[in-house]
Formats: sequence, structure tokens, C-alpha cells
Amino acid sequence: MNKDSIPVMEEVYVSVKHHESAHCSCCNHDHAEKKRNIWIGGLGIALFLLTFISGVISEPYDIILYSIAYLLLGKDILQSAVSNMIHGRPFDETFLMAAATLGAFAIGEYPEAVGVMLFSRIGEAFEERAVDKSRGQIMKAVDLRPQSVQRITKKNDWETIPAAEADIGDILLVRVGDRIPLDGTVIEGRSFIDTSAVTGEPVPVLCEEGHRVMSGGINISGVLKIEVIKRLSESMVTKILESVETAAANKPKLDRFITRFSRVYTPVVVGIAVMTAFIPSMITGEWHQWIYIALTFLVISCPCALVLSVPLSFFAGIGAASKQGILFKSGNAVEQMKRIKAVVMDKTGTVTKGVFTVQDIIPAGSAESDEILRMCASAEQHSLHPIARSVVMAAKNKNLVLYKTVQNQEIAGEGIIAEIMGSTVSCGNKKLMDRCDVMVPVIQDPAYGSELFVAVDHIFWGRIIISDTIKPDAAAAVRKIHELGAVTAMLTGDSQDAAAYIARQTGMNEMKAKLLPQDKVEHMAALRKKYGPVMFVGDGINDAPVLAGADVGAAMGSGADAAVEAADVVFLNSQMSAVPQAMHIARETVDIATQNIVFALGIKAIIMVLGLFGYASMWAAVFADSGVAALCVLNAARMLYKK
Repeated sequence: MNKDSIPVMEEVYVSVKHHESAHCSCCNHDHAEKKRNIWIGGLGIALFLLTFISGVISEPYDIILYSIAYLLLGKDILQSAVSNMIHGRPFDETFLMAAATLGAFAIGEYPEAVGVMLFSRIGEAFEERAVDKSRGQIMKAVDLRPQSVQRITKKNDWETIPAAEADIGDILLVRVGDRIPLDGTVIEGRSFIDTSAVTGEPVPVLCEEGHRVMSGGINISGVLKIEVIKRLSESMVTKILESVETAAANKPKLDRFITRFSRVYTPVVVGIAVMTAFIPSMITGEWHQWIYIALTFLVISCPCALVLSVPLSFFAGIGAASKQGILFKSGNAVEQMKRIKAVVMDKTGTVTKGVFTVQDIIPAGSAESDEILRMCASAEQHSLHPIARSVVMAAKNKNLVLYKTVQNQEIAGEGIIAEIMGSTVSCGNKKLMDRCDVMVPVIQDPAYGSELFVAVDHIFWGRIIISDTIKPDAAAAVRKIHELGAVTAMLTGDSQDAAAYIARQTGMNEMKAKLLPQDKVEHMAALRKKYGPVMFVGDGINDAPVLAGADVGAAMGSGADAAVEAADVVFLNSQMSAVPQAMHIARETVDIATQNIVFALGIKAIIMVLGLFGYASMWAAVFADSGVAALCVLNAARMLYKK
């Protein structure tokens, strides 16, 4: 078992910093060291099996081979035990394993000494595999800070320079499809900016001359020239990444049970062994007998079953979750999820699909729904706005043939006026209807979503309701979370009305809207204080700080890479049903790990008592160590076969 594993979120901190030097030679060094350890371990196992199974190697050659195998398999544990003693931490599980195995050597039980180290090596390999399997399916962190920008020169040309060299006052060129590199002000051009990765707001924002734009947004419809108002080190994306690092450093840490237990367990059993060796021997004079019993006691007390079975329990849980498209990045995340009392979620891309669709068409007079849709889609067919695209897509899904337009006038922030078959068709919001002198009837209880009004020759035909779609399993998932004893809340950057509607439809306990990333962190802290440990589920880079600061951060696999990297858990299928499923798997996993701990300690306690009175032989010691470990492994493995 790897005792020196750093907490997951500290690894995120390291990975964000390390991303700037992706071709660092230390990666190759780690890979080479891993291969070398595999060869060393394989050689140790081969020597052990050759000596133990063959039985034809005579003394002293068998002792030499056992000793070499012991050193090859146990060098890390021995080094750790010596290092901890030098640094004033003598009593831990590595010290006890070292003392037990050296004691086995002292009483001539060479196979047992090597076997204990072998089981420990297998446990460490299983734990490494669990971590590698999990991380191997997680996308690498992507630093959205730009590496370079296009700066306009005095000759009205442009040049590519490193983003860090861009200064306040520089004019940058941002083409269609480019990400806004630095915070700035638009000085030329008009375009819609997709800011969902930063603010969580799903509707693209119109930006034109004089408007301020934040780094991280994507330019989706027109070329822009922006004047830099903040350097790279002060831009929005940099601040969000720094928030991730800060939240990672401040995240609560859980010490592993074995380490905490060993601080008490190890000095106690060592003390008992020492007293067993000396006190009876001084009274009876039978030094050999009591030293043998004391060393046997040390072998029995070796925590191999715990060292192997506990990480295997979490490995089995992580494996079972992986089959369902749920990726836990560590056993610590599984352990923390069992304690969750509140599940907090973002809206767009988490509870909803994040895709605009036509929800309803409400005619105002004799016009039919399909004809309203056909007219609107014909007028909108050349627009790049997401709402326009959703209307056109709805018409195509109904196999409606679109009319040709003579001329189109797109009015920014209002809508489109087009001429179709000699009629003037107006499609847009209330401002456009007022501009065209169209009377729009008021609906007492308007449907949820954005209203797109349609008028022909200044006569109101009806309205099209367009909105983000709630995931079909969202309401059922919220109910299951409540059944598991946790409350639900939604924190979103979207509007109050949209958030309130989603909360009502899914049955959320609480909801807060129009929040910036830092606001979400504050509200999550309040929920933690009110209910207890909190899990946050999100999908955008704007969610990265709150994901990192939550007791358990969970990201939808379809979300931003930064959110996926900041999370402790990733739902690859991006389904809401995965949230309660992950909570259930975590509880089962921790329960099995607890069973293994109780079983291992119980059996060891019984055998240790028998050993102190001379009734437990070395075979009993082997069962208390290796046998119990095998039973615990079988108990852990059953998690992989649970439905």
C-alpha cells in the first residue's frame, strides 16, 4: 500500500503547475522507475517461488536466496521504516512489518518473512492499478490560459506574440471560433460570445463596440478587435485556475485509518513482544522459548491483512463504479462520499442538457403551429444565434420546407425582420415587436423558457417557447438522493425564473441563481455549515473552484476539462442518475472495508492472545496474517459482482 500518496486535490495543484512544462523529463523518469520496480519485484517473486516450491535447494543457499528475495520485495518498506525512525516517527505499519519479518528471519521462518513482503507488494500493486485505471480514463487538465495572442501592429497588420507579453492597451484580433484570450473592451466588430464556460449562463451574449469581454468566452459569430484591460496574470481564467489551486490547498484531508491505528497499535504490540521476551525469560531462564513466542507474536501482529484488504476494498468499489461510467479518482473520494449530507448542483449541463430546443408553439389566431414555425425558421435560417438554430432544427425535424427570403435585417439584441413571398416577417423579442408596432397579448402564466414572438405584416401570429431541456432522469435522481438521506440544492449563474422552474420540476430543496464562481463557493460553505459534508456536481470551468473546495467534487464527463480535472469523481455518461448511484456504491464500499478491518483485527486479537500463552504456532501466525488477508480479499472482490 502506498503510504506516501498525496491528497488528490494537491495532485490537481501539481498538475496545473506541471501543465506548463508538459514535456518535463520527470515523467519519463517516473515511467522508467516504475518499470525498474516491476522487474525487481518479478525477480524477487521468482527467487521466492524457486526456493519455496522446489525444496531441493539446500542450506545455506536457500537462506541466501530467501534473503535476496526478501530485500528485493521489501526494500521500500525497510527504507520507509528506517527513514521514519530517523525523522522521529518510529511507530508505524512499516516499522511493524519490518520488525515482524526480521523477527521471522531470526527464528528461521524465512518463507514467512518473504511471504509477508510479497503480500504487501501485491497490495501496493493493486492500489496502484486502481489509481492508474481511474486516472487513465480522466482527461488531462487543460489550462485555458492562451499560449499566444494575435496583436494588431501600428501598420494595421497583426503578429503572434506570447500571451504573457500582451500589455494593457494592446489591440488583439479575435476571430470566429477563437477563445477570448484576455479581459478587454471591444473597439471594433460585433459578435455573440459563448460565456458558459466562465459564468454558467447558457445564452450567448451580444458584444459590440464599447462592451467589455472576459477571457475564457468563445467568439461564435463575428471578428472582434479588443483592447486589453488586464494582463494574463490578472485575467478571469487565471483567477479561476488560482481559485482551484487555493481550494485544493484548503480542502479537508482524511488520514487513512491504518496509519492512525498504527500510531497506537504498533507501540503496544512491540511493547508486549518485548515484555514477553524478557520478563518470563528472566523468571524461568528459558530465553529461547520466550524469545520464540515473542517473535511469533510479532509475526501474528503484522498488519498485512489490513494493508492489503483495505485498499482492495476501495479498488473493488472503484472498479464496480467504473463499469457504470462513474470514475472515482481515489479511495479517499469514496470514503468522503459516504458521509455526504447535501448534494449541490449546477444547472446547465448538469441538471439540464445545455441544448436549446423548441418546447412549445402557441398560436395567437388562425395561424397553425407548423406554419408559425415554418415562417420563423425561414426568417432565421441564415442566423448564427443558437436560438435561431434551434428553430431551424425544429422545422427540419418536422420536414418543413423553408421559404426563400428576399432580404434579412438582423437587429442585434432584438431579432430578425425578413421579407418572405411579399410579406414582412418579424421574429424576435418584445423590443422587436414594439419596433414593428405589433401588439403582443399578455399570457397570465407564461411557459418556462425564452419567448420568440412571430408577426407577419405587423399582425401577431404567435410565440415559440425555447428553453434548455431538463435531463429525463433528473427528477428521479433527485428523489433517490433524498431517499439516501441527503438534501439537494442548485447553484447557478442562470436567471432567477429559469432556475426556479428547474428547481420546481426536479424537486430540489434549495436554489440560488445569478451567481458568479466565487459566489458559489460562499453559498456552498453556508450549506456545509447548515447540513454537513457537501458534494458539488458541475461541468464548466466556472465550477472548478467550487468543485475543488467541496468535500466531494463531481463533474459531468461532457463538461470542461478544467472541471473534470478539479473533480474527485467524474460521471462519464453525464447522467443525473449516476449521482445517487455513486453515493450507493461509496456506502457499500466503505461498509465492506469496515467489515474487513473488524474481521482482521478480531482474528488477530484471538490468535495473538493464544500466541502469548504458547498455543499458536507459526502456522497459526500464517493464517492470522496471510489467511485472513486472503479472506478479506475475497470479501472485497464481491463488490465487483454486485448489481
